[in-house]
Amino acid sequence: MAFGVLCEPNGHVRIDSSGMLQSAEGQRVQRVGDRFTVHMDREALGDRPMGQYDVAVIITQFAPEALIEWTVSGTIQPPIKHLYGYELEPSTLGTLVTSYYDWSQIEQRYRDQGIFPVIPETTLRASLGILARIVESHTSPHG
Repeated sequence: MAFGVLCEPNGHVRIDSSGMLQSAEGQRVQRVGDRFTVHMDREALGDRPMGQYDVAVIITQFAPEALIEWTVSGTIQPPIKHLYGYELEPSTLGTLVTSYYDWSQIEQRYRDQGIFPVIPETTLRASLGILARIVESHTSPHG
């Protein structure tokens, strides 16, 4: 169930705790190279006045029920090369989901701007909580 949410473009919008992801368009991702569009509004972070803009989410790693990773291509070109991802592992309680954000590949000029990480760890953790709530509401006899 969790992996299914992460493969749906609007699944990313549903679990976003930053408030930046407004809506998404595109098909369910199934492999490396798949992409979809996310309509963003950076104003939710209150850090940079970028207003509304679109990004292409490009899948960089994909293993069914185990891993989904992506980068974004948007208004800044060439792309910054920061990566987001989720690793999923079976556990005795269901599925253990780990969220990560990797900006190790970004160019020095972006590092020097002091904008990374864009999303703080607390926001990533909050998105995991929302994902858990969605999954639990669909698997619970009361949901």
